[in-house]
Amino acid sequence: MSDPAHDRSLASHLRLAVVRLNRRLRAQRTSEDLSLTQISALSTLHKCGAMTPGQLAAKEGVQPPSMTRVIAALEELTYVERTPHPTDGRQAIVAITDKGLEYVHATISAREAWLDGKLAELSGEEREVLSRAAEIIDRMAGHG
Repeated sequence: MSDPAHDRSLASHLRLAVVRLNRRLRAQRTSEDLSLTQISALSTLHKCGAMTPGQLAAKEGVQPPSMTRVIAALEELTYVERTPHPTDGRQAIVAITDKGLEYVHATISAREAWLDGKLAELSGEEREVLSRAAEIIDRMAGHG
């Protein structure tokens, strides 16, 4: 039978561990020229494809004026480009450029290299436990 106090403790411990790991992974960057908000927007364009600034703002959970500033900064760095919307002249479509893709891939590589190093410090048994936990966490997140 499940102990509610233990479940709350597990929930709190798991939440904090995931937040801390995420923070450490996000700190593994190839350069400091982009803010975390800019990296997040670039990653969303990489994962989801081209979209309007309003759609990107909605996916990122920010107000459209904030996203307009993020897009302008990314456009200045040539990480994204804007093209006219095919059916709505008031809109634009934002897409990641090849330079933006290179940045995303380099950032992913840096994060995975850091994580590989940390995993190498663990025993085979600990890595096996984490492998199973990753499957469970993925399922909890609705991806499995």
